[in-house]
Amino acid sequence: MAKVIIVTGVSRGIGRSIVETIFKLSPETVVYGIARSEAPLQELKAAYGDNFHYVVGDITDASKLEQLTQTAISQHGKIDSVVANAGVLEPVEKIHNADIDAWKKLYDINLFSIVSLIKVTLPYVSKTNGNYVFVSSDASTMYFSNWGAYGSSKAALNHLALTVANEEKSVKCLAVAPGIVDTSMQVNIRENVGANMSKEHHEMFKDLKASNKLLDSNVPATVYSKLALNGIPEAINGTYISYDAPELRDYQI
Repeated sequence: MAKVIIVTGVSRGIGRSIVETIFKLSPETVVYGIARSEAPLQELKAAYGDNFHYVVGDITDASKLEQLTQTAISQHGKIDSVVANAGVLEPVEKIHNADIDAWKKLYDINLFSIVSLIKVTLPYVSKTNGNYVFVSSDASTMYFSNWGAYGSSKAALNHLALTVANEEKSVKCLAVAPGIVDTSMQVNIRENVGANMSKEHHEMFKDLKASNKLLDSNVPATVYSKLALNGIPEAINGTYISYDAPELRDYQI
């Protein structure tokens, strides 16, 4: 029976690449996606037909997560994996200038929406002994200037993976850093929020683009897709790991 997979933030970047890679690897799979912009969702629907279904909405809206989950169950009767990809970078600011409301908004997207998604899908993912795959970040364990909100939210996400894996023995959970990927987030860093970073770190990101060292989104997307399709290895269940780690060799391009 075909796998049924939920993916968040599928309108662009890594999320869209995950959807496309899943279908490339396993055309019979059914994917349920959510994003705020409908036009890209319609493009995916046109490309993949009855194998792709979507909900338009903000992942911080619990009713949208419930709608996404219940639509998958009513139409296909199960959920095998969930890939939590959606996330935001801003605010980028020094801690002494912290806009607490902006931090809370980021945490609502980067962390609390994922807790909500787990809560609503867990009864079904448990039945399939399924998988939760989180898109984390190198910033969860490394310092990038003025990324306190983003980095700390991703560090919390890593711990959430540890929590899920240990508390819910019927599922597996893994947090995976995608590397530095050539997406709209990088454009935003180079052209906008980088001005709020140290000159050293801003130049580093600009140089990565100029020297063609940014990853194509298909590189980490392949890892996330294979984890969702094939399952998380027991040996790394509950951990935080990089997309290019030796333990994920069988999941890489």
